[in-house]
Order: sequence, then structure tokens, then C-alpha cells
Amino acid sequence: MTFRIRAARVSDLEAMYEMAKLGGSGFTNLPADRDTLRAKLERAAGCLADSRESLPDGPGDELFVVVLENAATGELRGTAQIFACVGRSGPFYSYRLTTLTQHSKELNRTFRAEMLHLVTDLEGSSEVGGLFLHPGERAGGLGLLLARSRYLFIAMHRARFGPRILAELRGVIDERGGSAFWDAVGGKFFGMGFQEADHFNALNGNQFIADLMPKHPVYVAMLPESAHTAIGMPHPNGRPAMRMLEAEGFAYEGYVDIFDGGPTLSARTDQVRSIAGARSATVAQVAAPEGHGAAQRALVATGRLADFRCTLGEVTQGPDGLVLDPVAAAALDVRPGDTVWHVER
Repeated sequence: MTFRIRAARVSDLEAMYEMAKLGGSGFTNLPADRDTLRAKLERAAGCLADSRESLPDGPGDELFVVVLENAATGELRGTAQIFACVGRSGPFYSYRLTTLTQHSKELNRTFRAEMLHLVTDLEGSSEVGGLFLHPGERAGGLGLLLARSRYLFIAMHRARFGPRILAELRGVIDERGGSAFWDAVGGKFFGMGFQEADHFNALNGNQFIADLMPKHPVYVAMLPESAHTAIGMPHPNGRPAMRMLEAEGFAYEGYVDIFDGGPTLSARTDQVRSIAGARSATVAQVAAPEGHGAAQRALVATGRLADFRCTLGEVTQGPDGLVLDPVAAAALDVRPGDTVWHVER
């Protein structure tokens, strides 16, 4: 069974909606709302239709959506998103966890207070998010293919993305779908539960945070223990995604989500492993790897924008160019003479 990544289309709406219903609470980038998903897919289609190599004012407010497709049946089994530049159409808020150290001579004691500051430090960054893999496919490396395909897309369209890249991980959600962090912080000022606030954000954006959230620091010591311990902690289901991000060079630097306190990881775009290691090559031959030197398992991609496709395959560097295995070549619809991008798996 061969899977490939391709650019999403508006016609994928119903399949996206079915996946969104499986996503659960806290999944802001994939809400189970047809109108919102349709608008997202239409927005992405418009971005894919802009064939310029780069935008005159630098990375813009572009959204790219990809889907994981069974190459034989056309069935969609996953999706992921890339935001070219956050904070262009409205503020991009995070909490930054900092420490204030103070010393009292009279008491001969040093006090260290952790504080949460509402910031927009990450504006101008690109973002990878919205990753969902169907529960029936969470084996065999498909999550890795889906996640890393986005980095090949960025490498192939580098001028459209920022110098820094981030990923927000879902925070700790209890069995009732609530968030202790939200209840202790945002819930005090908005008069709504986490589910309602998160749903509103998914459909309307977070401008209401700018309107109502207090701008003063929040002292962590004044929060309940359940909220304190949730700061910077990913949802248990998000730990594999966090490990994948860390393997790519992302790191947690004290930024957390304003809704559930989940960690935001970031990296310099050009230092992300799958971007720094991506190489373009001409396909010299489509053939089984035997007899063509040491084969390498790799992510292989081709096509610009709406024609983007990516799959796992065997590649060998021959004297005249790249040798690509027939299964991967068929999934990508490439032939000798075509250009592909690849990165070691």
C-alpha cells in the first residue's frame, strides 16, 4: 500500500470534515465546522494559484494545506498545514514564561518568581500545524511522512516563508474536555469555558484576546497547582509529535499557548533538519535499487504549489543523476528528466 502527500483541494471538504470530527477538543486548526473548513480550503487554493517565486513584501498571510492520500484508492487518511507568516493579518499572541529573581538582605533570602507575559514575539514566523493522522494509520511511519513533507514544501518554496518557524502543541486537556490552565487564567476574564473559547477561536480568530485579556504579568505561584503543572506540557497524544519536532531541531523556549498552556517549539527555518538536508536532483532512471549502488530510504517530492506531491521511496545517486524506485515514481508521476527534491528518511 503506497501513500503520498499532495496539496489539498476544495473538493476534499467532506473528507477533511470527517477527519476533523475525530480530532477532538483543542484542535484549533482543524475545527469540525464545514463552513470554516471550506473557507480554509478556498484560502489555501488561492495561495496555491499564486505562482510567483516570492512575494514583493516578503512572506505573506498564506496558508498551505496538504493531505495524506492512499495512492491506489484516493482515500484521505491525514492532513497538515503550513502558515507562511503568522501575525500579518492580526496579532499572534503567546505567553512567555520568565523568571524574576529578587534578594532580601533583611531576610537573607533569594526569591524567584515565575511569570507569564502576554507577547507577540513570534510574529513574522512561519508555522507548521493542523497535523492529523487517522487513528487507523498511526503506524508504519506515515506520521513522519506527513509531518516532514511540510519541510520539503518549504525548501521547495523557500522565499515564501520566514526566517523562523514554530509549532504549537496541544496542551493538557482533562477527560471532560476542559483545561485547568484556561480555567485559572483566561477563564477568569472571559466568562466562558475552555471548549467554548477554543471553538470561538477556531471559527473567528483570537482578536477577542487582544480586547479582553489583561496585559499585566501573571504570577505562576498564584495559580492552582493543576494549572501550574500544565504550563509547557503537551497533551499525552502530542508527545510523539514533540519528539519529531525536537529531532528536526525545534526547541521549547518558554513560549506557551494562551488557551491551554501547551508548549510552542521553534527553530531557525534554514536549520530545520529536513530543510537544511533537502536536495534537488534530476531523475536519471526509474529502476529498482538493486545493482545501482547503496540505496537510501528518503522522502521524495516534486511539483510546485498545487502540483506538490511527496512520498517515501528508495533513491540511489548514479553517475548521471538520481535513480528512483518505480513505486515512488508512480506515486509521484515522475519520469526520467524530471526534477525531484529528496531528504534522507
